[in-house]
Amino acid sequence: MTRQEIHAELLLGEKVFAMNGVAIGRLEEIRTEINKGHCFVSEFLVGSYAALERLAAWHIGRALLRVLGAKRKEGYRIRWDQMDLSDPRHLKLLCDVEELMPLKEEQYPT
Repeated sequence: MTRQEIHAELLLGEKVFAMNGVAIGRLEEIRTEINKGHCFVSEFLVGSYAALERLAAWHIGRALLRVLGAKRKEGYRIRWDQMDLSDPRHLKLLCDVEELMPLKEEQYPT
């Protein structure tokens, strides 16, 4: 198996595309877990709600999105095995968007 290194910080902000080529949002956060001294990617967070979660500014950010006219509440949790990182400039899903776990406003109580 060929080993590939990817600088995670370069992936942040890149668009993520569905299998049909439509952009579903930008990669905002990469979540990791440490197991036996090794760091593993557990999930990726994509979309405007993911940006708010990363900034830990849910209440302020939600209000800001409304002021800026955001109508769609978007964001997804993408498991590590649902993302194709072979081209770091063109991140693609390996599954249908319907298979992703959405980030929902209800997850962030007021």
